This record gives sequence, structure tokens and C-alpha cells, in this order.
Amino acid sequence: MQLRMLRPNLENLPTIEIPNDYKLRTYQEGDDAHWAKIINASFGSNRTAKDTHNEIIDCPQFSPDGLFFITQNNQPIGTACAWKKDTNETEIGYLHMVGVKPNHSGHRLGKWVSLAVIHYFCDRSFKCVILETDDFRLPAVKTYLNLNFVPVFVDTDHPERWKNLFQKLKLSALPDQTNSIRSELSNSMLKRIYA
Repeated sequence: MQLRMLRPNLENLPTIEIPNDYKLRTYQEGDDAHWAKIINASFGSNRTAKDTHNEIIDCPQFSPDGLFFITQNNQPIGTACAWKKDTNETEIGYLHMVGVKPNHSGHRLGKWVSLAVIHYFCDRSFKCVILETDDFRLPAVKTYLNLNFVPVFVDTDHPERWKNLFQKLKLSALPDQTNSIRSELSNSMLKRIYA
């Protein structure tokens, strides 16, 4: 099971500061191939434009204004998607499929495109944002921590995996955040977050 992280509220969001050479925009016709190329470069997969339709565009949760791209010279090089686990969800947003082409690393583009998704949910009065990630995605996890996401332990091996991950990042491990999360979110939301 992937690791899960939560931003328990959407207060005090930083402004998005895209570097001068880049621009931020949402989905446009023809971005299916761009999305696949970015995800392939980021995750080492072999997705096609058809996969973009199967996994994102043709799903009922898809909203064109929730699929963000960072571009350079009008070419998409980074992406993140505002997603919902359920089409009726109105409280818990899901930061989905964040990727930046490796030759553009070092510009914090993953942070800015992720922040665009968080702002998207904030503008729609969602209460929090969750995401799933992997232990080996150290730069991504560090980005999420800097955006005030906290680990959520949803599997028995998660405490140990998070401890190891924080050691690799040379950071002090965060204690279990369950109690502070409970104070901010309703029981029905917690059930969906920990499901």
C-alpha cells in the first residue's frame, strides 16, 4: 500500500510563484499526449494518449479546470491533477499524478503545480487534501512536507516506513498526527481519509 499524506486544512496557502521561464495553465484539447509524456518521464512508465483518457479524461471525476500544466515555450513539462475519490465528494480533495520532466528539476515546479491543485480545492470550499506517494520519491515527499502535508498511518507498516523515510531525508520524524487531525476534521471525513 502506498504512503498517504494529508493537508488537514487549506488555510494560509502560499501564493503560487512560477519561475519567469514557465507558465501555469489548465487542460487544453490535445494535452492527452503531453500528460502521458510527462508521466512517463516522471514515473518511468509507458502511458499513451489513450491511457490519459482511460485514467483521467474519460473518468467522471475529471474536470478540465482541475488538470494543471506547467509549460515552457508553450510545451507542457509538469502536471498535477485535482481529483476526487468519489464524484460526490465535496470535502476531501485528492492531489493526483504530480509529475515534472526530470530535465526541469531544481525549479520547484512540483511544488507550484501541487499548490495550484490545493488552491483549486480551497476555492471550491473543500476542507482538506490527501495524496498517495511512495517511499522512494524523496524529493516529492519533501515537497509535500513543505506544503504542510503530514503522514497518515493507514497500514500497520506505515510507522516504520515513515521513520525510515524521514531518516533518508535527514529530518526528525513527525509523531502520529491522528489526534490533531481528529480535532480539525469530522468523523465521516476521517473514515474516508483512513479507508
